[in-house]
Amino acid sequence: QVQLVESGGGLVQAGGSLRLSCAASGRTFSSYAMGWFRQAPGKERECVAAINWSGGSTYYVDSVKGRFTISRDGAKNTVYLQMNSLKPEDTAVYYCAASNRGTLTTMASQYEYWGQGTQVTVSS
Repeated sequence: QVQLVESGGGLVQAGGSLRLSCAASGRTFSSYAMGWFRQAPGKERECVAAINWSGGSTYYVDSVKGRFTISRDGAKNTVYLQMNSLKPEDTAVYYCAASNRGTLTTMASQYEYWGQGTQVTVSS
């Protein structure tokens, strides 16, 4: 069983930065692939970024490439999403997720564990 707790969301002006954190419980954190998803009102949930179990492979949706960075710290059982140059269209609830497959995946159905979500609002 893995429990995920996100933090770091909030209100920021366009062009600003936020860093989301996702603290995971459980001793097997290092074997899980991790992902950050977001869902805006009226839109489907999308995978924004993902990282495999070792941190050696990452994925970014085109709309955030060059602006967002996903990373993981095994010693702290934490995955991060550094978000720079934020835009109003980045406004959404952001969710952290864990997949016991370990390999990189962007499919929500392949993530077994989810956090409660954290709101990110970018004002213009």
